[in-house]
Amino acid sequence: MGRPPSDNPKSEKIEIRVNQEIMSKLDAAARKLNTTRSDIVRKGIEKVYDELQK
Repeated sequence: MGRPPSDNPKSEKIEIRVNQEIMSKLDAAARKLNTTRSDIVRKGIEKVYDELQK
């Protein structure tokens, strides 16, 4: 019973410190995209990584 196991579990955790301006921007982006702070950060990491691969 319960939830089925994920194909790609998110087992790693990072903690960062940001100023109020960055936090406000992160929250605004999450609200506008109707998603979480974590999803925004993951998308940002993917975007930067993809740019570096070019």
